[in-house]
Amino acid sequence: MADDKNRGEAYESQHVHAVYEEIASHFSSTRYKPWPIVERFLEELPDGSVGADVGCGNGKYLAVNSKVFIVGSDRSTNLVKIAKSHSPHSAIVADNLSLPHPPKSFEFAISIAVIHHLSTPERRIEAVQAVLELLRPSSSSGSDHGGRALIYVWALEQKESRRGWDEGHEQDVMVPWVMKGKKDKGDKQRRKEERRASEQGEKKGIEQSGDKTFLRYYHLYRKGELERDIDAAGGRVVESGYEKDNWWAIAVPKAES
Repeated sequence: MADDKNRGEAYESQHVHAVYEEIASHFSSTRYKPWPIVERFLEELPDGSVGADVGCGNGKYLAVNSKVFIVGSDRSTNLVKIAKSHSPHSAIVADNLSLPHPPKSFEFAISIAVIHHLSTPERRIEAVQAVLELLRPSSSSGSDHGGRALIYVWALEQKESRRGWDEGHEQDVMVPWVMKGKKDKGDKQRRKEERRASEQGEKKGIEQSGDKTFLRYYHLYRKGELERDIDAAGGRVVESGYEKDNWWAIAVPKAES
C-alpha cells in the first residue's frame, strides 16, 4: 500500500502539481467566472458562515458571497499567491490529503474540479473524506443540520463538448494546456496542436512553433461514480447532478451511530 501511495504522490507531483506551478498565471487569467451551481450554493449560505475551499486555485470563489468567510487552500504556491488578493478571505498552501484545519469545524466546504486530479481510486476517496471531515456534524436534536460540502469533478460523458469524450473512452487521460508563443495562431490551430500533443504521450511540456503544451492528469468520472466515492468516504449525498461536462454533488457526513 505504501508503494502505491508513493507512486500516486510522485505521479501527481509531476503531472499535476508541477504543471500548475508553471501555468498558474496563464491558468488564472482564464478562470474568473463562477459556475452557476457553485455560485448558488455559496449565495444560499447563512450570513456569517465559515467554510473551506479545498483546491481554491486562484480564489475565484472566495469573494462570491461577501457575507461568509472562506479559508482557501491549494497545492500550488503560485496560485495561492493570486488567491490571497481576495481580502478579507485567506488562502494557504496545503495538500488535499493533508489539510491543517481542525476537523468538524466548518459550516461548509467546496471542492471544485480538484479530486479528479488524484491518480488512484483510494486517493480520490481519501480526498473526499478529507473534505467531509472538515464539516461540523449535525446536532442530536436535529435543530442544527451541520455542514455541507459541494464537490465537482470532470465527467466522462462529454460528447457535446469539443473534447468529445463519452462512454467507452479511457477514464484516465492527459489533458493539454497550451501556453502560446508570441504569435496567436487562433483557436482552430491551437486545438489541432492540443490534440497532436495529447497523442504524443505523457510528457510534461511539448514545444511546438513557439508554443508550449503541458499535459495534466485527469480521471474522468462516470455517472454515479462520484456518489459511490462519497459513500465510501463516509458521506451521504443530499443532491447531485450534471452541469457543463461536470458531475457535482452536495454531501454531508453520515450520522454517527
